[in-house]
Amino acid sequence: MTAAPLNETGRGSMRDFDDSTLWRISAYERMRAETGDSGFARLQGQSVLATTLLTELAQLRQGERSSDVLDVVAACMRQRESALIVLRLRDLVWPLTIFPQRGLYHLTRPIIELIERGNADLEVVTVEPPGLRPPGHVMHERIAEYTKYRPLRPLLWALAMHSPRVQLIDELSGRAAFRLTADYEPDPTALAGALGPALRRLRLEISALVDMARWPGMGRERAMRLLNGVYLQGGLMVLRTHHAARESATGAERLRGWLKPLR
Repeated sequence: MTAAPLNETGRGSMRDFDDSTLWRISAYERMRAETGDSGFARLQGQSVLATTLLTELAQLRQGERSSDVLDVVAACMRQRESALIVLRLRDLVWPLTIFPQRGLYHLTRPIIELIERGNADLEVVTVEPPGLRPPGHVMHERIAEYTKYRPLRPLLWALAMHSPRVQLIDELSGRAAFRLTADYEPDPTALAGALGPALRRLRLEISALVDMARWPGMGRERAMRLLNGVYLQGGLMVLRTHHAARESATGAERLRGWLKPLR
């Protein structure tokens, strides 16, 4: 894996999406500081992101969560809006473009195995309008090489299972119970180990996080990651008034939430 070098002026030149070269985060941030530009702006096909998505991203900034990958991806999935999400991983910059309505993402190099092997520095650097269109779009300009588009579902699952975040996506927190939607079909990799029996059980019964955490082989962290993954893939029912609904946060988590605004 190579990183883009700086040129004689100390500034790197952004390469096309079809180039497999990845920037080192230090060079990328230096270029942004010098130019005030992300470097991908010249590829944009629209001037701004959708207003509804911008509103959600602004709320994440206010809550100091704009760098959280799950929060940002969840916002795009809820709004069904495509976006270029510039990621940091392994000290490199990854220009990830997701297309929720098409169930695809574009990236010049595979990323899922890297996320699975280690992701302590995985975070969002910035979010921009997409510079590419998905295959089959009625306007053929800015459609990249087809082999660089990949199914979105496996990436969503990998992010939920392996991202640094170990808490529920906000839309799942609070008093709630959960069940799989009738049409949800887990990916084969999701059925491995304790997750398979848990998913099959969640198809048959309505359960709260506190109950799922006690299922064989689960625990609280694994249960939260499972719920996040199914939610991102669009297969989760969130029931607030059902008799099985319970508060998702522990006493310690609620206390941290109350103290955070006082810092």
